[in-house]
Amino acid sequence: RSSPKRYNGMDPPLSLTRPTMFDLQKTAELEKFLVEAGLYESEEQSAKREEVLREIDGIVKEWVKQLTSQKGYSEQMIEKANVVLFTFGSYRLGVHGPGADIDILCVGPSYVNREEDFFVTLHGILTQLEEVTELQPVPDAHVPLMKFKFHGMAIDLLYASVSLAVIPPDFNISEGSVLCGVDESTVRSLNGCRVADQILRLVPNVENFRTTLRCLKYWAERRGVYSNVTGFLGGVNWAILVALICQLYPNAVPSMLVSRFFRVFTQWQWPNPVMLCAIENDDLGFSVWDPRKNPRDRSHVMPIITPGYPCMNSSYNVSSSTLRVIKEQFKLGNKICQEIDLNKASWTALFEPFNFFEAYTKYLVVDIVADNDDDLRLWKGWVESRLRQLTLKIERDTNGMLQCHPYPCDYSNPTLQCAHCSFYMGLSRKEGMKIHGQNFDIRGTVDEFMHEIGMYTLWKSGMDLAVTHVRKKQIPYYVFEQGYKKPCPPMHANQQEQSDRHDTEDDTLTASMLGQLKRKRDFDGAGHSESCKSVKRSSVSLAYEESPPEYGSIVSKVVSENTVNLVSSALCNGVQNGLSHGDVNLESANCSSSPHGSEESAASGTSCAAVETVHMVVETVGPESSMACVINGTVQTMAVHTPLKCVAEKDEPKFEGIGSLANSNSAEFMEQTEMLTGNVLGENMHLCE
Repeated sequence: RSSPKRYNGMDPPLSLTRPTMFDLQKTAELEKFLVEAGLYESEEQSAKREEVLREIDGIVKEWVKQLTSQKGYSEQMIEKANVVLFTFGSYRLGVHGPGADIDILCVGPSYVNREEDFFVTLHGILTQLEEVTELQPVPDAHVPLMKFKFHGMAIDLLYASVSLAVIPPDFNISEGSVLCGVDESTVRSLNGCRVADQILRLVPNVENFRTTLRCLKYWAERRGVYSNVTGFLGGVNWAILVALICQLYPNAVPSMLVSRFFRVFTQWQWPNPVMLCAIENDDLGFSVWDPRKNPRDRSHVMPIITPGYPCMNSSYNVSSSTLRVIKEQFKLGNKICQEIDLNKASWTALFEPFNFFEAYTKYLVVDIVADNDDDLRLWKGWVESRLRQLTLKIERDTNGMLQCHPYPCDYSNPTLQCAHCSFYMGLSRKEGMKIHGQNFDIRGTVDEFMHEIGMYTLWKSGMDLAVTHVRKKQIPYYVFEQGYKKPCPPMHANQQEQSDRHDTEDDTLTASMLGQLKRKRDFDGAGHSESCKSVKRSSVSLAYEESPPEYGSIVSKVVSENTVNLVSSALCNGVQNGLSHGDVNLESANCSSSPHGSEESAASGTSCAAVETVHMVVETVGPESSMACVINGTVQTMAVHTPLKCVAEKDEPKFEGIGSLANSNSAEFMEQTEMLTGNVLGENMHLCE
């Protein structure tokens, strides 16, 4: 392996220790595992990506020449008219896998604008191309873009207009002068490429960085913490975190870097920021991340700062609830890596999928329906982008006592023939709070969320959603990886008695709902199958029996009559009747009017939020690290003590050098941490009970 480049980080490395034969062996095993997991694309797939980029480059170059001619420029200007394409994201960092999308930035001249020329003219050109499918413009996004598939390959296309009449073929996007005279949206569009280039310049060994990042991204996907839109961490966040570990251990190989990644971030004291270099200030006037000057930056609970000007917090979507989940996964990863270092476990153990549907006793389900797949893609994208707000609102309205774990995957019932999907959110009471019989009434919170969802400007008839509350035993079979639920571990006698009581109550609820559905079917007429038509107000997550065949037959019978509307109607009726549901008291839910207006405005029916007062039973509690909770739009730190992991030192006398904005000398920050724990971080780490 090539020797590391000159160190360019905030602080000196923590260790210059070189790998042993054991480390090299573990790295070879890790790389073999990543190859067998299918994380590398073939040469044929790589060639297809390059061909797609060439074709898109030709299309946008022809587009800008047409615009130059239409705007009345001279023949000489038309001849020189040019745009330059830059990739960013995983493809530019060199960590993309098979099926990954390509993030493309199109840099054009000053007279070609984004609002009309890009989102109207170029959009019209793309709609006429047979190779372009699933075209979806997103002009109101934080970073405006067009999403589409080109020859079946997913593309995210951005546009940035810079202050140049002619874009040279060798245009250098990393120069600071490209930011002159541009707006905030353009800066955010340009920053994707600029940040990727800066990260690659700041890591000591690019190949070791890429292997480690590929590994950690795969781990995050398997553990359900890879999703920026849901409130977890996205690609650039993981890249910056891995780059910091590469800076702290410049001579380490990937197996060592993965182990030290979990070791460092298990003990990281958030909200101390992660930074690869010092924050730069410039005379261009763009805002940079600085909680001392910007009150909004003080609410960030897990700041991960992008390198280069203007420095921004790339993880502003992270909330208190999602930070809790991320920290828990870091601890589990650290424990497994310790066992791998002791040769007591293999790499397979690190990448075991997270059993989300076994982790909680109660869930919120957001069911989404539309008339067709194209409408569902638009509607789902809008709802998914707002799910983070539902998490924040629940934190706000319960003073952080009720925590949400939004899962970044969507699920659909394979037995339904209509366009639909569902998102799940695990619910749990904040650990360390021993409040017996605590009730959380989140009906108003859900109503507020649904009202905001109803503000969607591209809403069409048939687009709808329902938010419902379900228990773990009501989770449908198709969400599980193997298509069925795993057997539950044996319970003690008192647990079995409580479970039997809940089963009886849940069976009563299920029987009542199914009876209502049967009466509805008898009233509507014969139950012959029909194709799914307009889907009104719906929920596809009714509490059916756990047996897959019975579940499928029930759903198919219900949906064949009046799509999913009957299910939503049954849920609303069941809630309004005040049926008992385990340890959750189902009170009258609020079935509000459609947020889109009356029947005259193409909306029909009522929107049912089948969410009740959530009664959380006492659960096992334990110490947890300091955690921020959103209270009335502000972030307050709750003092909850945590014993940090004990660590054993082999080579370094102390843990120092982690970047912190609060302490310009990062060594002081980590030394204070050591004084609190009475331990130091070394090359090998062992849990002390």
